[in-house]
Amino acid sequence: MAFPYKHVLLIGATAGIGRAMADRFLATGVKVTAVGRRQDRLDDFVNKDETGNASAMAFDISEISKTQDFADSVMKSHPDIDCLFLNAGVQSSYDLSDPACFDMGKFQNELHVNYISLVALAHAFVPIFTKKDTLTSFIFTGSNIAIVPATTLPAYCASKAALNVFTLCLREHLQHTNVKVIELSPPAVQTELHDYMGERGRALGMPLDQFIDQAHEGLLAGKDQIIIGAIGPAETFNEIVDKRRAAFDGLAKIMRSH
Repeated sequence: MAFPYKHVLLIGATAGIGRAMADRFLATGVKVTAVGRRQDRLDDFVNKDETGNASAMAFDISEISKTQDFADSVMKSHPDIDCLFLNAGVQSSYDLSDPACFDMGKFQNELHVNYISLVALAHAFVPIFTKKDTLTSFIFTGSNIAIVPATTLPAYCASKAALNVFTLCLREHLQHTNVKVIELSPPAVQTELHDYMGERGRALGMPLDQFIDQAHEGLLAGKDQIIIGAIGPAETFNEIVDKRRAAFDGLAKIMRSH
């Protein structure tokens, strides 16, 4: 099965999973407009492209008061965009037992960037995508630790858990439209997301190329929930995910009937 979207607007495309997915899309003939804060990395992405399908736009997604203007601007420049890939995020560790060292501002910003800013982007693009007469999609990069949280990462896990809930709800709300909602759920992947851990951070998790291969395979298969890896025994983890999804679907039917 071929990837059904022609032009991906990829948020958080300057490093890690985002940049690697952007490169993979270009290599398979898909247009990519990369979005990030770092202009030098956006320029590098465009300059290294040999397909003619790469473009870029600098935007800080945390500035949600500017989100609608960004959406309108990028669609004016690239009206054929039919896929919004929401990948940006930050991660920090916290010791909740030591209030003196707990940075509430940092904690709130992590939740804002990883969750609220992505909801704002989805909110801006829903009316744009539903008006198209072709298939469109949102792809959210979640995390396996949205399901089983990592104790030192309470803000990151909470933000990804919230994003998982939003993804489930958005998919159900848009089920009768032309918009497909896809959740990509990675394990730890070897990227600069873990640089706060020092030198050992880049060695944590699945090699990036291996992850991209599996993620792309899941996208080509047309799945709306792509779970890669597991926390603990894979059979147990996948059973939790499947039963939770089934319970959500059951509750959704009840809620819709009242």
